[in-house]
Amino acid sequence: MDFTVKPVLTGGKAVLRPFTEADADVMHEILRDPEVIRFTFEPSTELTLEHLRSWYGSRAGAPDRLDLAVTDRVTGELLGEVVLYEWDPAARACAFRTLLGPRGRGRGIGTEATRLIVGHGFERLGLHRIALELYGHNHRARRVYEKAGFVVEGVRREAAWRDGAWVDEVLMAVLDHEWAAHRGRPGDSTGVVSPGAGSTVR
Repeated sequence: MDFTVKPVLTGGKAVLRPFTEADADVMHEILRDPEVIRFTFEPSTELTLEHLRSWYGSRAGAPDRLDLAVTDRVTGELLGEVVLYEWDPAARACAFRTLLGPRGRGRGIGTEATRLIVGHGFERLGLHRIALELYGHNHRARRVYEKAGFVVEGVRREAAWRDGAWVDEVLMAVLDHEWAAHRGRPGDSTGVVSPGAGSTVR
């Protein structure tokens, strides 16, 4: 699969767009947020602004993964990122991850951004399976993923040392036929996407 075509995905609250080098400054601030550090990185990880400028400046041309900036649809403010990566051609599968800074939380943006990129993966890229891992004490993220249709497949018990305690690593995934049935809204028995809740692609 060729991920060099980077879409713009538009929802009711968020717009997902390709990254540019200019996004590095805001991402540097987001990546220093205590909650992002707590649930995303090893405590010893150091991300310099120079490294981030090189990284985000190269995302638009990356052929093996899809990194998109999560922005506020109204203001254009950069709030975080969503990523499809670790493409497995034999299994037609990708891994997924996301992170949002403080100004993107508690607004439904994380759920919408997840639905937008996962929907793109299934409906446009032809993926069969999208999987993720999260720490067991990251309850906010787990609620987001469950609302978007991810199902717990297993738990690696006490697999990581975080915040002075052993924590589980939870494995979750969603499959193409599951997505076709609920379109990222497993709690809606009708399977109908409400007006304005879908995505448009440019």
